[in-house]
Amino acid sequence: MAVTKIWPIKDSVRRVVEYAENPEKTQCPDLEAVLCYAGNREKTGQEKTVFVTGINCGRDTAFREMLAVQEQYDKMDGNVAYHAYQSFRPGEATPQQCHQIGIELARQLWGERYQVLVATHFNTGTFHNHFVLNAVSFVDGKKFNCSRAAYRALSQTSDALCRQYGLSVVEHPGGRTPRSLYFAEKQNAPTRYNLMRQAIDECIAVSPDFRYFAKSLARRGYVLDCTPSHKYPTIRAVGSKKPVRLYRLGNGYTVQEIQARIFRLTPAVRYPAYRADRDHYIALRHAVIPKRRVKGSFRHTKKIGGFWALYLHYCYFFGLLHKKRMRAPLSPGLQEACRRTRQFCEQLRLVHRAQLHTVGDVERFLDALARQIGQLRAERNQCYNRLRRCRDVQRRTELRQECDGYTAALQPLYRQRKTARWVLGTRADMQAALRAERALRQSLVHPPKQRKREREQERER
Repeated sequence: MAVTKIWPIKDSVRRVVEYAENPEKTQCPDLEAVLCYAGNREKTGQEKTVFVTGINCGRDTAFREMLAVQEQYDKMDGNVAYHAYQSFRPGEATPQQCHQIGIELARQLWGERYQVLVATHFNTGTFHNHFVLNAVSFVDGKKFNCSRAAYRALSQTSDALCRQYGLSVVEHPGGRTPRSLYFAEKQNAPTRYNLMRQAIDECIAVSPDFRYFAKSLARRGYVLDCTPSHKYPTIRAVGSKKPVRLYRLGNGYTVQEIQARIFRLTPAVRYPAYRADRDHYIALRHAVIPKRRVKGSFRHTKKIGGFWALYLHYCYFFGLLHKKRMRAPLSPGLQEACRRTRQFCEQLRLVHRAQLHTVGDVERFLDALARQIGQLRAERNQCYNRLRRCRDVQRRTELRQECDGYTAALQPLYRQRKTARWVLGTRADMQAALRAERALRQSLVHPPKQRKREREQERER
């Protein structure tokens, strides 16, 4: 299975000059920097074997030859090159196969008109090819058009070569995964897909048949849709409107694979877990909510409202405000919110310290922050202007320290502004998660009449 991507590289004169003037850094121009990265022998070396090949150019002189073509046709600006990669599943391809596939891919797509450097890397544990493509053709000087057709040709050619070499191919390619979500999935954090997989695995372990499996998923806050008229079976959280196709969860999570996993369990393993799961939810339905008597009256007590009440309610369902809890959190929305606990705590502290109760309070707080930030930035710009005109070495040092002081004062203000915007943006999501949590707990403690009728019909049968 090979995953491909391509993106342009732009040459910035200002950035190159800044890098050249900075004595603490050494950096090549963009084209040479990519070539240096792709041909890094520490990354490409495996048992003193370097997997780097130049197509229409030399391996060691790729940058100079590409630069010569650009100077010949006077096309030194804009996109100077394109960087692409082709990543393989770990353990599926050998180093020789990986590099050979990369060379054939580059020759089929760009070998007739462009200069390409192909380098195979092994430093990340996943074998992958890097392609550095000169944006200017050595045939007629025309620039490479990185259109949707080019993306599609790269993916289709890579898949065809993988099939030719007996490697797997992505049959259902998904959309672009955010970087934060990708690393959270890799670390088994409570993301949307990981929570779905965990719930399915737990339900498979306690289910004697597929019908009980669907009911057990419903108790955990998920709705399974296996309607025959639909093309793909889906699963979604109770409070969510976006279903997920089961095959997107990976191997072992289609309907046929789930049924096979259920019936693969031996009775000695399946039925004790089934009885424990059933007894647990029966106990939840008959749980008695404790009552406490308090002296005095709440008639003249001021009611908590606004954002502070919303965040306190959220903390209650998180299990942060009481130790003896039935089970918290239950709904998938709150389980996924646990991954953003740090962000939630920052919002809670800001709401409490700044006394933000309504949307108007948050907007006024943001306006005050904007004025304060604008004033500090204007003073810092004046300090920068004085620094440029100053020739005294000692005075320049003082002005640099003054500029650093303004920057240090701006950083907490930027953080508060970002947190306040989070407060406004996550309000609707928090309210939806709380509604889903209350509905789910109500259905577990006090089951609806429809579920009672279903149990009575099962007993009559």
